[in-house]
Amino acid sequence: MPLRLLPPTLVDRIAAGEVVERPAAALKEIVENALDAGASRIEIVIDGGGRRLMRVTDDGCGMDADDLALAVERHATSKLDSEDLLAISTLGFRGEALPSIGSVARLAITSRPRGADSAHEIRVEGGVKSPVKPAALGTGTRVEVRDLFFATPARLKFLKSERAETAAAVDAVRRLALARPEVGFTLVTDERAPVTWPARSADASGRRARIADVLGHEVGQNALDIDGRREGARLAGLAGLPTFSKANSLSQYLFVNGRPVRDKVLIGAIRAAYADLLPSDRHPVTALFLDLDPREVDVNVHPAKTEVRFRDPGLIRALIVRTLMDALTTAVPRTASTAADRLAQFARAETMDGYRPQPRPGNYNWTSSWAAPEGASASAPDGFNESPARFDFGAPGGQSGALALDLAPQADARAAHLPAAPDLMERPLGAARAQLHETYIIAQTSDGVVVVDQHAAHERIVYERLKAAMERDGLNRQMLLVPLVVDLDPSDAARLAERAQALEKLGLVLEAFGPGALLVREVPALLGDADVPALVRELAEHAAEWDDALPLERRLLHVAATMACHGSVRAGRRLRVEEMNALLREMEQTPNAAQCNHGRPTFVTLALADIERLFARR
Repeated sequence: MPLRLLPPTLVDRIAAGEVVERPAAALKEIVENALDAGASRIEIVIDGGGRRLMRVTDDGCGMDADDLALAVERHATSKLDSEDLLAISTLGFRGEALPSIGSVARLAITSRPRGADSAHEIRVEGGVKSPVKPAALGTGTRVEVRDLFFATPARLKFLKSERAETAAAVDAVRRLALARPEVGFTLVTDERAPVTWPARSADASGRRARIADVLGHEVGQNALDIDGRREGARLAGLAGLPTFSKANSLSQYLFVNGRPVRDKVLIGAIRAAYADLLPSDRHPVTALFLDLDPREVDVNVHPAKTEVRFRDPGLIRALIVRTLMDALTTAVPRTASTAADRLAQFARAETMDGYRPQPRPGNYNWTSSWAAPEGASASAPDGFNESPARFDFGAPGGQSGALALDLAPQADARAAHLPAAPDLMERPLGAARAQLHETYIIAQTSDGVVVVDQHAAHERIVYERLKAAMERDGLNRQMLLVPLVVDLDPSDAARLAERAQALEKLGLVLEAFGPGALLVREVPALLGDADVPALVRELAEHAAEWDDALPLERRLLHVAATMACHGSVRAGRRLRVEEMNALLREMEQTPNAAQCNHGRPTFVTLALADIERLFARR
């Protein structure tokens, strides 16, 4: 087959396949043009998922008739001041977006420069350009795209449903709105009421306000402010609490020099920063803004401009990991506020379903963990009184009868016998008041209640101690008076014995003891009276997942997390008031104390207002 030059129309359609793979991509290019034109207000209309109509109207600098004619030509751009491709300060410069869109859709561009007497319009349908003609429009530009891919019907088969395409287009606009808080946005779709995000200031407070506008106030309430610098690069924005996580990474909003990106280096750095705080199937919510010298990043490596390439990716990764870890470590321990909201919603739902305790004639046997009402004919339990108390009340309807309440020891309420110290009530986790089901500590603060999972909390404390000891001078070991023999599957025993040297760094000294058995001679002193055989068996189960590609440090931290789980206060152990308060104080001083090693919350805070909503007092 002989060589031949492709016609310009076909060339444009091939280029459109790279730049405009779906309506959201076309909309992103048009909105970026409006931002680069200096717009302060942008209105976006989407119909039919963007296939039927996309209209973007801005109040930017506008274009005259000559600029309009050039705007639909390939490789024509106003975003390069010189031929230096390394100093890019705009959102894009490829010069292919508008001609590519015009080659596969019906494109109409109307524009009026600031100070001009009139506007002009140009149309492109399936790559065929019409002459520029006068039109009516205020200052700015209006870009209208209709019947996307009508000139390439085969592409329509690869589009998703209208709802899915609308969601993708809205997400593209949402990311651009986050990148430019100083610009006001109005978004109109055929599936929801118009949304307006007012212009905010360009500082940190304006950025936080825009994040709350776009992503919801729940994100702002459950995120930490971050700010870090390293060698000319700066990272700012919001990082979500570990307990406020999602099932995927779509809620990670990343920006490089004001450009929304989905970069593997950045996403990997975020995962590394949260590695000790989240399980592998959960992802944090972030809105991170990275600013650096434009010469240190290549923004033109991807046709859709969604990926970038850093000159020094190690520097960027270190900046992100260290900044996020510092913010998460130094923050006052707190969990996501949504837990209390869900509890309040559950209580309201239960009431709405018509649930009401209805007294009936006869005797009842109820289990309660609370003290008897004043004046009731019973003796209140003292501490852990094992014998139930009996309360006699008048039966319904004035009849003689009895209502018996058996106060079984479901809660340790001994803390109620002592007044809470005022200074402890002002601490973040308050003063211990009771222990429920030998698992949960109830603490009272000056403005609410804190419920603590004692095992999860102590697990985090032990884990952080292990990590600190590893970094400082190694772990102290405790020699067993009589070495323990642990029987395992032969393959598991052999696999764990091969890693004996690495385990020794964590204070666990073991050696092979015949086929299918290990001899444990020493254990970390921090573990106390841990169940050593159970610990070794669990390590053997996980050892199969430690491939050679996993860094030694990550393997050691995984082992440390397992050890912390076995060396922590277990659920079901009764604690004295002094022990509960000591645990609370240590949590306040421990990094990342709001979640355990598995990513579960260690405590839940209920504000007094939340409790009052539960009882319809608000």
